[in-house]
Amino acid sequence: MKTSVFVGLLSVLSLAGCATKKHVREAIAPVQNQINQTQGQVNALQKQSDEAKQQIGDLDRQVAAAEEKATDSGRKAADAADAAMKANAAATEAGQRAEAANSAAQQAQQAAAHVGQEFNNLDNYQLSATEQVYFGLGRSTLTKEDQAKLDDAISKIHGMQNYIMEVEGFADRTGDRAYNRELSRRRADAVVHYLAVEHDVPLRVIREVGAGADFPDADNQTREARKQNRRVDVRIYALDLNGQVASASTRPATQQ
Repeated sequence: MKTSVFVGLLSVLSLAGCATKKHVREAIAPVQNQINQTQGQVNALQKQSDEAKQQIGDLDRQVAAAEEKATDSGRKAADAADAAMKANAAATEAGQRAEAANSAAQQAQQAAAHVGQEFNNLDNYQLSATEQVYFGLGRSTLTKEDQAKLDDAISKIHGMQNYIMEVEGFADRTGDRAYNRELSRRRADAVVHYLAVEHDVPLRVIREVGAGADFPDADNQTREARKQNRRVDVRIYALDLNGQVASASTRPATQQ
């Protein structure tokens, strides 16, 4: 009897336990579902977070690449600007050189035209003044008397425009031909030096030559005749602005 009761009691407790578990499961199920949903959402958010981090990482790399390209582009732009500045400076310098060359060419052309004009006017120069200075045997130094003669000749051209001077040195026939030519040149040099230094005569208007014993004024047979040949002839020609042609004679009459 007691055993049957005990078995029955166990059956009741078993049924009650089964009912309680079922009730618990039914009560917990919604919570579990919410937990599962929440976990799913958390997993989804985690996935989104990971994707977002990946995207951020990609963006960071893209920004870094863009910044590197921008820096490189800026450097290239600076290099290009520097190259352009140098090219502009070189072009400016080349332009200045071209302008200077053009100016020099124009000046040369003007000078050539002036020389050509002077050449065309050579026949229009007329003898204006002459002077002769004499030297001792083997000498090429001007005496005070010779300087005074040159002073007088120069006084005749004060204020004169467009003139030229011929300075010819000579020697007698004492000595050989080469020595006489060199000596006559030194005598002409002495006269030119005096005119240029003491009277500021421009060298561009002076024509000088050492003729040696050629073109003697005397026959060289006597001491006095040889003295006449140790000389320098100075002739001053002025341009005839009226265009009258000068005489064909270029050598003054012999002074004995």
